[in-house]
Amino acid sequence: MLDFATYLQDFDYDERLAMKIGRDELLDLYAKGEVELIDIRFQEEYDAWHIDLGKHIPLNELPNRLDEIDPSKTVVTMCPHYDRAEIARLFLKLKGYQARYLTCGMLGLVDYLRGDKARDYLGSIKQA
Repeated sequence: MLDFATYLQDFDYDERLAMKIGRDELLDLYAKGEVELIDIRFQEEYDAWHIDLGKHIPLNELPNRLDEIDPSKTVVTMCPHYDRAEIARLFLKLKGYQARYLTCGMLGLVDYLRGDKARDYLGSIKQA
């Protein structure tokens, strides 16, 4: 397990890039089954609206629910923008997971997956 001080001392430009994932790369890796997508929003936010991509584990429940995450996959955390997703990503990184956060947030992902794009993307996953 990595401690925070060591993580900070080793932090460089490569890690700065590696901690982030954009929408297009995420959708490509998700379709291939190479990432596990985690929605870390509070339960009330999830109840109000959610997408059926990934798994819901609220940020405040994450420490007690690590056994639900596949350590063999890259874990991508997401929230409406990215602030809480980055907190979750750092926690998972320090616990030994390969973790990244979605830079456009869920709002960016949902905005992209509208109409024909949603139909086409979900259709491509079902065919794979």
